Amino acid sequence: MSTLSATDQRYLQQTIALSLEARRQGRHPFAALVIAADGRVLAQAINDSLPPGNPTRHAELVAAAEASRVADATTLATATLYSSAEPCAMCAGAVYWCGIGRVVYALSETRLLALTGNHPENPTLSLPCRRVLACGQRDTVVLGPALEDQAASAHDGFWQG
Repeated sequence: MSTLSATDQRYLQQTIALSLEARRQGRHPFAALVIAADGRVLAQAINDSLPPGNPTRHAELVAAAEASRVADATTLATATLYSSAEPCAMCAGAVYWCGIGRVVYALSETRLLALTGNHPENPTLSLPCRRVLACGQRDTVVLGPALEDQAASAHDGFWQG
């Protein structure tokens, strides 16, 4: 993985803070931001529904959809989706279909699986977002995992019990 810029680290830390807020609200501890190349926040989201709610309302999908409503294709192509965890296949598809040009994530899907185990509310799909995005016709830059220990703190103890 390439080294993250100070800006990337700052936004990734912000998504981790949002994931902790999601947990405080009783939601699954995931969050995402979409940031335009000029630094404008196009969207921010935590998992949208309380468990067991709608399982398709992942933070990354919600943020990507909102960003596509407020920004044009040129802006999205140079925007970055920051995520507290690696986007699942569904969310990677949303990033692709919305035309977001870059993804930076904290917690890897592999590390997430180690934290969640076989929890029925998070049946981890072992399909890296890089693989999903590489199948598309447009390039999407992917950086991650990064700051995994910080991101894992939102999940510590959440999936047990």
